[in-house]
Amino acid sequence: MMQCHTCGHHDGTGVGETPATRRLGYVTIDMHCHVMVPEVEALVADHAAREADALAYQQSQGTASVQQNFRMRDAIALRLKSAEVRLADMDRLGIDIQVLSPSPMQYYTWAEPGLARTISDRQNRRIAELVSGHPDRFVGLGSVPLQHPSIACDVLESLMHEHGLLGVEITSDPTGQGLDDPGLNPFWQKAEALGAVIFLHPMGTTLGQRVNRYYLSNIIGQPLETTIALSELIYSGVLDRYPGLKVCAAHGGGFLPFAVGRSDHGHGVRPEAKGCQHPPSHYLTQFWYDTVVFRPESVRALIDVVGVSRVVAGTDYPFDMGEYALHELIRRIPGTGAVEHEAILGRNAAALLGLDGAHPAVRAARTKLKEGNL
Repeated sequence: MMQCHTCGHHDGTGVGETPATRRLGYVTIDMHCHVMVPEVEALVADHAAREADALAYQQSQGTASVQQNFRMRDAIALRLKSAEVRLADMDRLGIDIQVLSPSPMQYYTWAEPGLARTISDRQNRRIAELVSGHPDRFVGLGSVPLQHPSIACDVLESLMHEHGLLGVEITSDPTGQGLDDPGLNPFWQKAEALGAVIFLHPMGTTLGQRVNRYYLSNIIGQPLETTIALSELIYSGVLDRYPGLKVCAAHGGGFLPFAVGRSDHGHGVRPEAKGCQHPPSHYLTQFWYDTVVFRPESVRALIDVVGVSRVVAGTDYPFDMGEYALHELIRRIPGTGAVEHEAILGRNAAALLGLDGAHPAVRAARTKLKEGNL
């Protein structure tokens, strides 16, 4: 049975219930959009580790959340797999371009090397097919089996050079040793050299049954996972060794940007927290952050810490913990106007992804805006 990671806003309004938007007149790139590949489910269906993984996930969710996930399963699965439904949603919500990335439900970090490579290959081929089928609407990030770093390096090169994808999505703890695992250094080196975009998106949380009610496993757990992962990259010196890494953090970077003063204080007073050359706040402007924080005031706070150029629009399509009134959210950010709105909605993501005005998706979006076909 498919796990249903339910990542709405506005009193439970999900993607299907969000009305057509009064959009802002700027190219809009959604950095946070997922794709599910049915062939991957067939690959893992008979593996004992798959069943154990599903059971552990359900226990971490709790009975009420598992039941709600089941009720939403079919509607979410349809959007994860259907390009036609996805495109209709994009038009209704004022999204010109989606940055497709794998569904976190399909990380399967328990997979042994051969299976792990095959899983990534199937995901990368499917996302590349969607991009090539709709080059005016989609660009893509792929999958690497980061639990096997040497294989991940090979797959990263392949997905970028052979499939034309722009980088990868990774989870917060692929090896069980954190993102500061020294074994991941070759991957960071390769990603920096290739200019790969790395979209950091956790799946679940290591908090276990402590958060298995009220949907805290996602509401609190996933942002905490992102906070831990970013902190590991900072405190371990990964960003000092590989300063050119292009890491975009889901869910506004978790809690780190909003509590970085505590991180800086710890760096100042604790010798074991001095593995990085500078206070943690120094590194926050080396990451990018999506806008899945649900309140305009929260986006404003994020801008105040990291700068407007590091904030990119995101919805978390098609999960229920997504923000689909995207243009309204951006329009209402205190102290912002046309320049900031254009940057957040598309210009920042285009710069991160390397999309210039000649890219077919950007060109198509600009033509649509010029002709007033909104």
